[in-house]
Amino acid sequence: MAGGSIELTGLTKRFGRGGADGGGAGGGGGAGHVAVDNIDLLVPSGEFFSLLGPSGCGKTTTLRLIAGFEQPTAGQILLDGADVSAVPPHKRNVNTVFQSYALFPFLSAFDNVAFGLRHARVTKAELRSRVGAALELVSMSLFATRRPSQLSGGQQQRIALARALVLNPAVLLLDEPLGALDAKLRRTLKVELKALQERVGITFLYVTHDQEEALTMSDRLAVMHDGRIVQIGTPREIYEEPADAYVADFLGAANLMEVSVSQRSDGSTAALKLGDSTLVTSHDCPAAPGETAHAVIRPERVRVEEHGSAGQNRVPALVERVVFLGAATQVMLRLATGASLQALLQNDGDPSRAGLAQGTPVHAYLPPDALRVLPGSPAAALVPAIAAPAPAAAAAPFAG
Repeated sequence: MAGGSIELTGLTKRFGRGGADGGGAGGGGGAGHVAVDNIDLLVPSGEFFSLLGPSGCGKTTTLRLIAGFEQPTAGQILLDGADVSAVPPHKRNVNTVFQSYALFPFLSAFDNVAFGLRHARVTKAELRSRVGAALELVSMSLFATRRPSQLSGGQQQRIALARALVLNPAVLLLDEPLGALDAKLRRTLKVELKALQERVGITFLYVTHDQEEALTMSDRLAVMHDGRIVQIGTPREIYEEPADAYVADFLGAANLMEVSVSQRSDGSTAALKLGDSTLVTSHDCPAAPGETAHAVIRPERVRVEEHGSAGQNRVPALVERVVFLGAATQVMLRLATGASLQALLQNDGDPSRAGLAQGTPVHAYLPPDALRVLPGSPAAALVPAIAAPAPAAAAAPFAG
């Protein structure tokens, strides 16, 4: 299967007056809700790219524009260099897998996969060969005669993938295809999905609100907010170097603390005031001396030490809650300023962890290289993060 590149230039979608549903490309302005706001994006051939964001951020509308289910108000959609902005969905070399797999209940798995080919006027021999290959690709050859009601949710998802891939699209669009599955099955299938993409070698554009899915599967991802792309990068880049407080708060658990910049000695270090404590970051500081800003540190980088520990970047705190998570322990701390701070400690047999209990006074060490000052202060970013820990390393892919 050949890969396919996607290029979006100035892509805009407005719903309502002046940009109603079904309006042609390059439509006029006027009042209305802007779902996609002047997006520029380049996804090269063969990449697993994810659009990540909360409900209403424009990610699904962007996917529907690429698929041809919506028409842009302005801008262009290029697939392999050709402008397809006004091309109907069935004439674009893309296919889509939705959260609802929409399998035909009265057809077998084989016939569900073959449905599109039967309308493509291929020979019976070619149809059998391509459907067989697609079922084998998703490890479903033994279930070819079963109907959807006889398949599990994960098996139905694989049949939906096979049905999309059997038509040899240049781009596969996936709109939260794991959303209807239970958590354990999602963890397994997201690794299989990435392995499948690497095997077929085509471009996957994946839409999700699940940060763990995006981090686990993506070669690169874009974080969206209010119809715009806030940051694009690899999962590691965006997790470790968020562009602003919104990205830091949305992608993974994050400790966001309001600080004041007390001095700025050079371009690479900054002194920050957190209550009566002085902190130092080794990263560039976007705020000027005297300004209020937000510092972020990931829970796994916070170290909990004995009360009275001396040294730079150590802040007195009180243990407020200890939660056992299996491989790690989540420790919620309350700082003297009243702010919450989350630490994530690996359960590696360290005996000092046994003494951590509610009400224990401690010092929290915030390493300078893990502490960043970020621009922006969205309301959501000021809510203490008490979510699940950062995703663990992915398991080995399945043998297809």
